[in-house]
Amino acid sequence: MEKILYLMRHGQTLFNVEHKIQGWCDSPLTELGINQAKIAGRYFTENKIQLDHCYSSTSERACDTLELVTGGKMPYTRLKGIKEWNFGRFEGMDDFLNPPTPYGDFFVKFGGESQNEVSERMTKSLSQVMEQEDHHSVLAVSHGGILACFLRYNNLPFDRHIGNCTIFKLKYEDGHFTLLDRIDPNFSELEK
Repeated sequence: MEKILYLMRHGQTLFNVEHKIQGWCDSPLTELGINQAKIAGRYFTENKIQLDHCYSSTSERACDTLELVTGGKMPYTRLKGIKEWNFGRFEGMDDFLNPPTPYGDFFVKFGGESQNEVSERMTKSLSQVMEQEDHHSVLAVSHGGILACFLRYNNLPFDRHIGNCTIFKLKYEDGHFTLLDRIDPNFSELEK
């Protein structure tokens, strides 16, 4: 039986609005972020997608997004391995202090993680999830920085910024992930 992973970024947060570096530190979803998550949840109901397991980063912003997407009707497991990149002493600072990408090992000297550590952590965690026999249709809610690292590390194409509540539909087979689709929910109704 085919194994599908829906890998999603959380909704907009207070630190997103304030342009703060947000890795292991956390901030709550904004009202817009809450509504983004509810709209993203429609993708699953409208396409009659039956999830058998759900996972979230241990960060509140990801847990809250998952609960909103599923309407609070699915139990889920909090997973440290899919938590955002640890930016060390840059946590909570202004975005303009970020170096140009790719970050590589930049944050290591400030107590954070390297790009390779982040990529391997996410890939190992999601592979372990998808290797479980009863995991065929899985939702995992994570973060923009680590999502980009995961996609690059696994040679999965993405050509633009990963917006809040973007969903990547991935097939998992023989220890490898394949990108099937990218879903950017339509939030135009929130702009009224």
